Amino acid sequence: MTRRVVITGAGVVSSIGNGRSAFWDALEAGRSGASRIEVERVGEVTVCLSPQDDGVEQLVGRREARRMDRSARIAVVAAAQALEDAGGDPIDPVRTGAVIANVHGGADTLDRAALALFSEGLDRVSPFTVPLGLTNAPVAAVMRVNGFRGPSSTVATACAAATDAIGIAAMLIRAGRADAILAGGAEAPVSPLVVAGYRRLGALSTSERRPAEASRPFDRSRDGFVIAEGAGVILLEDRDHALARGARILGEVGGYGSSSDAGHITDPDETGEGPACAIRIAISEAGIEPRQIGHVNAHATSTPAGDIAEARAIVAAGLGHAAVSATKSLHGHTLGAAGGIEAIAALMPLVRGIIPATANLDDPDPEPPLDHVRETRSAHIEAAISNSFGFGGHNAAVVLLRAD
Repeated sequence: MTRRVVITGAGVVSSIGNGRSAFWDALEAGRSGASRIEVERVGEVTVCLSPQDDGVEQLVGRREARRMDRSARIAVVAAAQALEDAGGDPIDPVRTGAVIANVHGGADTLDRAALALFSEGLDRVSPFTVPLGLTNAPVAAVMRVNGFRGPSSTVATACAAATDAIGIAAMLIRAGRADAILAGGAEAPVSPLVVAGYRRLGALSTSERRPAEASRPFDRSRDGFVIAEGAGVILLEDRDHALARGARILGEVGGYGSSSDAGHITDPDETGEGPACAIRIAISEAGIEPRQIGHVNAHATSTPAGDIAEARAIVAAGLGHAAVSATKSLHGHTLGAAGGIEAIAALMPLVRGIIPATANLDDPDPEPPLDHVRETRSAHIEAAISNSFGFGGHNAAVVLLRAD
């Protein structure tokens, strides 16, 4: 018998709210976390930053906190929130693991090390540069802090990474390799080198609008994404395990799909067929029909090419009827953490009965037509899907089901 994988807890560190309830409140209110800051050697940039006082020292102490880059710190905080949110009896650490996505590693650590090396010499480079700068630093910190000894891994499939992490974690539980796994992503990319790279690529919004209006998914005036930091982690459990320990169930991971465009280094498959393939696989694995999906949490980064490709994918996968929202318009694009944060956003209609709106969608692309959620609406949703697509042609989607 296939093990059913449920979601029992969720933790969020974001520019619009920390913790599941605060995050959902901000989505419901349409509150933006965008601001303009000066990035060293780059200039003014619109970004979405989470609170600088991340609270990790209260969790692990100052000495342990200093052995973490920003991405690891917020991963630990989001994981702690997810565990607390889940409640119930304690979890066996031997049968508990983590799959945490991260793309840019300890960006701030690497920036400071490079600056020290080239301006002051080898002896000024911290001996912690490598362990703090690796992409596995967030998952290693989560496992270390909690004493978990089950499966652990990092996923780095660009902006599809956290959705891939959730899918991989679900597969591990279904295979009997663990009873519970923390899954999602953490990213702290607002550093000079990373921001400069995205700016030179032409991926960032250069809009002169107010910061809150810069991210405009599906709007014809969109001109790029707003880079953001944050972490989104959910606790996945075997359903029988969760019920036995008295945990409250938020929803169920019904299906996961992944595919590759096998195309351009950065540009998406403009036909949408690559992403549509991942969406179809996720729906098929969930054992439902496309018509049963009531809500699509779109990846929709606010880039001209990416949004139109996803709109075509949504229609091609048979979801043209579903309500579509893009929450990056409020909390920005957290890159490797996006799928974790947005899976939690996709849970909101299933638990709270509220579909969050896409902000700044004043003039939607007319083709293909979608049911864009331009004002927060109430709805009874049985199944939702969260999409994530990344540079290199990585496509991932996860279907979430209402708890029975």
